[in-house]
Amino acid sequence: MFKPETYVERRTRLKQLVGSGLLVFPGNDEAPMNYPANHYPFRQDSSFLYFFGLDSPGLTGVIDVEADADMIFGDDVTLEDVIWVGDIPKLKDRALEAGVGKTAPLAKLADSIGRDARKKRRVHYLPPYRSETGEKLSEWLGVPAGTVRKAASEELIRAVVAQRSTKSDEEIAEIEKALDVTREMFLAAMKTARPGITEREIIGQVEGIALSRGCPTAFPTILTLNGHVFHNLFHGNTLEKGKLLVMDAGVSTPLGYASDITRTIPAGGKLTPKQRSIYEIVLAGQAHALGLIRPGVKHKDIHLAAAWVMAQALKDLGLMRGDIDDAVEAGAHALFFPHGLGHMLGLDVHDMEGLGENFVGYDETVERSEQFGLAYLRMARRLETGFVLTCEPGIYFIPALIDRWKKEARFADFIDYDKVEAYRDFTGIRIEDDVLVTTKGSRVLGKPIPKAVKDIERIMAGGKS
Repeated sequence: MFKPETYVERRTRLKQLVGSGLLVFPGNDEAPMNYPANHYPFRQDSSFLYFFGLDSPGLTGVIDVEADADMIFGDDVTLEDVIWVGDIPKLKDRALEAGVGKTAPLAKLADSIGRDARKKRRVHYLPPYRSETGEKLSEWLGVPAGTVRKAASEELIRAVVAQRSTKSDEEIAEIEKALDVTREMFLAAMKTARPGITEREIIGQVEGIALSRGCPTAFPTILTLNGHVFHNLFHGNTLEKGKLLVMDAGVSTPLGYASDITRTIPAGGKLTPKQRSIYEIVLAGQAHALGLIRPGVKHKDIHLAAAWVMAQALKDLGLMRGDIDDAVEAGAHALFFPHGLGHMLGLDVHDMEGLGENFVGYDETVERSEQFGLAYLRMARRLETGFVLTCEPGIYFIPALIDRWKKEARFADFIDYDKVEAYRDFTGIRIEDDVLVTTKGSRVLGKPIPKAVKDIERIMAGGKS
């Protein structure tokens, strides 16, 4: 945990932003995999972690704005708990680590919240993403379960997003700790990947590094020869010379802060000329985007600028044609780059997305587009100092999408489908880094993870990292 003052300052700021009412932050409970006693690895709710810091199940934090009072509800362990999972300090002692001086058993929580609700006091809570959390809120508030999510407090959502979006120095240090481990993982993958080895052998090594450093993966690791399937979690393929391996991975520090990095590496140790031409286009697109990241700039504009750079280069290869300004405005580039440039990063790898993507990635200056590709932008709003976001352009050749657009002659003025056919089995390339928005520009976080072709090929050949 951070020092107690950190959590006190966060809650004080939240009270100022919300102004009145009772703020309720249910922590997560254990979640069973296939029967009640067999749990998934525990992950605390990120907003509870942010404001109360305690990383264990069965807790709820309550903030009374008018009374300027903070409280944690939870139960101390029983003798049976001690036998099975070991002893932990009393809740009242643990709460002090978060700067909270008052605790109570869970059995008193429903009465406490219900009493305020009956007095017509506003009870603020965030939208639940787990069904059991929704059920608890339904019980505490005395309302039908089906109405709970819709009644979540927009005022609280906006206040939490405002706070969690801007990262402090200690938060950035945590993200860079995660990146140190992630760098080890990627170097190991580059040194291990070779024809004849399976994807699962590589993922076993890289996730073993994460666990050995006390940092579990922040999301299911994507490690695949089929990089054109963005969230491909199958790991049964065998590497072959001439194939590309996309690895998208990150870890979570003991305090919950995440990393998220992608690299594309040649399974045979060297990129073919055809692969290298596409790789350099993606790298150029990312470099251009990184140079544009600064406070006050709309992330949507940076996305489109990166798309323009890559589309122009695809035109030089003969895959696109016509006026590239018109092509990007129409969305023709989305055949090759159909996802967004990046997303917020912090306690969640898609930070705060459970609160509502439009609250996190959009503001009053930009609305979500309905255009294919642009509609998938998780981040479009104006950037501010202290934001941490990913920068992850990519180029993909998705056979199903190519077939659909070709059949419809969609954007035929901008896409040479005959030449695209020669890339049908190419799969895809993505390059991703984690970036801090600074007062005058941006900084790529963490020690550099090789991404230049010469550096990746040197490491894969046994060179120094």
